[in-house]
Amino acid sequence: MQFPQGFPQPATAPEGAPNILLIMTDDVGFGATSPFGGPVPTPCFDRLAEQGLRYNRFHTTAMCSPTRASLLTGRNPHNVNAGVIAEAAYGSRGYTSVLPEGAGTIGQVLSANGYDTAWLGKNHNTPLWEATSLGPFDRWPNGYGFDYFYGFMGGATDQFRPGLVENRNIVEPPEDDPDYILDRDLADKALSWLRRQNTLAPDRPFLMYMAPGTAHSPHQAPKEWIDRFRGRFDDGWDALREETFERQRAMGIIPPEAQLTPRPDRIPAWDSFTAEEQRLFARMMETAAGMLAHWDHQLSRVIDHLDETGQLDNTLVIYIQGDNGASGEGGLTGTTNELGRFNGLAAGLDHMLAHIDDIGGPDSFCNYPVGWAWAMNTPFQWTKQVASHFGGTRNGMVVSWPARIEGGGAVRSQFHHVIDIAPTIYEAAGITPPDRLKGVDQMPIDGVSMVYSFSSDRAEGTRSGQYFELGGHRAYYLDGWIGSTYPDAVPWQKPSTLPAEAWRWELYDLTSDYSQYEDLAEKHPEKLAEIKDRFAEACREFHVGTVRSSPQYGVLQPKPGHFRDRNQFTYFPSGRRLVGSEFPDFRNRSWRVRAVCDFAEDATGVIIVQGGWVGGWALYVHDGQLCAAYRASDAPGHHTTVRGEAAPAAGLHEVVLDFRYDGEGVGQGGQLTLSLDGEEVASARIPATIGRRMSGTEGASIGFARGTPVIAELDGRAVFNGRIERIDVAVE
Repeated sequence: MQFPQGFPQPATAPEGAPNILLIMTDDVGFGATSPFGGPVPTPCFDRLAEQGLRYNRFHTTAMCSPTRASLLTGRNPHNVNAGVIAEAAYGSRGYTSVLPEGAGTIGQVLSANGYDTAWLGKNHNTPLWEATSLGPFDRWPNGYGFDYFYGFMGGATDQFRPGLVENRNIVEPPEDDPDYILDRDLADKALSWLRRQNTLAPDRPFLMYMAPGTAHSPHQAPKEWIDRFRGRFDDGWDALREETFERQRAMGIIPPEAQLTPRPDRIPAWDSFTAEEQRLFARMMETAAGMLAHWDHQLSRVIDHLDETGQLDNTLVIYIQGDNGASGEGGLTGTTNELGRFNGLAAGLDHMLAHIDDIGGPDSFCNYPVGWAWAMNTPFQWTKQVASHFGGTRNGMVVSWPARIEGGGAVRSQFHHVIDIAPTIYEAAGITPPDRLKGVDQMPIDGVSMVYSFSSDRAEGTRSGQYFELGGHRAYYLDGWIGSTYPDAVPWQKPSTLPAEAWRWELYDLTSDYSQYEDLAEKHPEKLAEIKDRFAEACREFHVGTVRSSPQYGVLQPKPGHFRDRNQFTYFPSGRRLVGSEFPDFRNRSWRVRAVCDFAEDATGVIIVQGGWVGGWALYVHDGQLCAAYRASDAPGHHTTVRGEAAPAAGLHEVVLDFRYDGEGVGQGGQLTLSLDGEEVASARIPATIGRRMSGTEGASIGFARGTPVIAELDGRAVFNGRIERIDVAVE
């Protein structure tokens, strides 16, 4: 594109530079999908694999934010302050969640070199305290160099009622689409952007980053997609793992000498459960499979469009199957409300069985049992969060570029890491990343390009070393060997009482042991000592701090924010949700909400609500009564509603909802009191509260309800038909 003489000229991409379509799914294990021998048919992914290359020794960091930070920047996660997920950030170099300005992203670099850029889906790389409607926006997707963003902030969102952002604006899913689901919406928005881009700037290449929430919890999908898998998983995870392993070996995805690692004692055998429990667990896996298959169908619409418009031939597609291994965070028996489980308020098996038909729909926030995660990670040990072993870090990857890659369907076995994606994109595009970007000196890129592997399966790998560290789990790869700490802490059990520094190290020879099957630590102590020394060097170089074995979820360290050192706040109706960081933290403390409202004659609707059915509270009018509800989880005994005898008469009134917390500790109970014009109208004892994790994407709403309902009688918008003058909030 050239402008008329005398006008500033736009940046232009190198001649022949390819389009870039970068895809990263969420919590999908190595052995989940059909291109890697898994049980979930994914025809679109198969198509890309058959015309491209499958990488069977590609690695991530074992968790969301660190992997995605490395993907965006080409730097090691601690080097860009992403040593933990954003929710667990703390004030130490390497762990603040604040990506440095000197770590330019692929969006910024490609945009400066003539690319149009778009990001659809999950953003888990904005510090929590910056994820407000006032920003700052430097570390939002637009600030990271993406011209267009449509998706959600944080680790997860509801597929049916997501909390959405378009560029810098909080938006809502359409109200007139009863079949709405997020993955279809993402594909719709991707197609719309691609059509506009091809109309307005057909001579400019594009970078599109598609990052669906699939298959992170909540596992949700259209019922007809779940039904496709009815009965498929009735034989259980032990049988499925063996079946997947044999298919992987027959397909050549894994070497013929590879060994299937055994089930750890900390994961129960399928046969140890009753028939009813197995029926429940099978339904959970059917749902996860339906979600993944449905995403593949939506992606196929994008790939078909590129093919039909003649753009696919010169499009470099990089599809990374998961940002870490499959998730064991559902626990030993799975969960229909994962936030309830994180808060120690999980529903029991009887309750989940009673609601089995809700699984996968809008009234569930499901994650499957750890046994399925273990099976999805075939043939490797362990799961997501365990950075020491490949069950947490080895993810299948497909690279397709019809104009450049010949002999499609081949397998590549060079050892690579997510930090290698950015330099691969730069070399493929013919771009040299700048030493200075927007006036800021740039950090060296830690990754190495993989372009050399496009033309040869025998080319020697260019990555000779790589460290891994997350939550105390550690490993170091060195020239075909890997040293790994044994995971005394795993995400489905209580934290280990053994300090992470005391965890024993294992040693594996990956040149002959593909799956980390045989521990050689006692046979080769000198090699293990060398590897541990290299790991220590990497820690010093890349800002890996003192290892911590604390759980990554529910961490309560103080963080920056708009509410620090303040305890009183005033809100006004705005017509949009207040995202999590725009509302005070009510966890583990007393609080008070005062609403000044002008009530209509027949008052109805929500005055204020925070959270949803997975956990939250609401102040509202229903059936002629002034009401309040507190829902710590969906488990029996953890949902309380108080009701006054009648709604206020028409006119101006003061309504107060007051909660007195019991005292010290996490998730303790307290007394909830509802008052009208200074007179108590209802009160109830709350046995337990949300102590660790509040839904990050439901947010708070004033004058209406969005997202999922805290209580069934608020389903729908539940718009308040009076006028809300102000909401005063106080915390102690």
